[in-house]
Amino acid sequence: MPALFLSHGAPPLVDDPTWVTQLRELAAGLPRPSAILMASAHWESAPLMLGATTPAPLVYDFGGFAQKYYQVRYPAPGAPALADRVAALMPDSETVARTDRGLDHGAYVPLTVMYPEADIPVLQMSLPTLEPDKLLDLGARLAPLRDEGVLIVGSGFTTHGLPFLRDWRPDAAAPGWSREFDAWTAETLARGAVDELAEFRDRAPGMPYAHPTIEHFAPMFLTLGASGAPEAAPEQSVDGFWMGLSKRSFQTA
Repeated sequence: MPALFLSHGAPPLVDDPTWVTQLRELAAGLPRPSAILMASAHWESAPLMLGATTPAPLVYDFGGFAQKYYQVRYPAPGAPALADRVAALMPDSETVARTDRGLDHGAYVPLTVMYPEADIPVLQMSLPTLEPDKLLDLGARLAPLRDEGVLIVGSGFTTHGLPFLRDWRPDAAAPGWSREFDAWTAETLARGAVDELAEFRDRAPGMPYAHPTIEHFAPMFLTLGASGAPEAAPEQSVDGFWMGLSKRSFQTA
């Protein structure tokens, strides 16, 4: 299986026909996963935590949206065997905790589009750190799962400067800081310059506006680590903007 970085978006992204088409085409080009391992920007917790492996309510970790977005269900099977494998891949010095936390919107929103039948086992794990080097290492530990048919997904957003948006329409023009950061990310990924990406806080144009907090860019490094070859240029499957924010997403070979 490849590994994915997805710009998951807010719940209303499921009403955007362009994003839905892009994500469905991405999913259609993948082998069918045996299970899905999700790491979302919306769950930061150390030590590493693994979510529910039995049916659990979704986590509606957002506010101010229409009621229909709080009625979404995604009853995917749990993945207890995958949870055991993830724990086994961690070094003895690393604590792995377990919880009954359900999928948050960074996990289930893209899955409702990619695999709407909810018939593939899903496990969500926390981000135990936001440091790029540590996430690259964590992804590398998880990489053997790909040979077992597991789809590893880092779910964030290529730009996420919500405090600096002034036009909240879905088709709003992207602010300069969002366009500049997106273009830099695309070019740096294409060159396989992982060291430069890891220094995005200091090197990327558009900062700190593109990421006043960095949790939505951090999952990218987990995905790159899981690729097994972070310096290889990934296939940038989704681009464009929604509400002025970059939807750029990619898959590794």
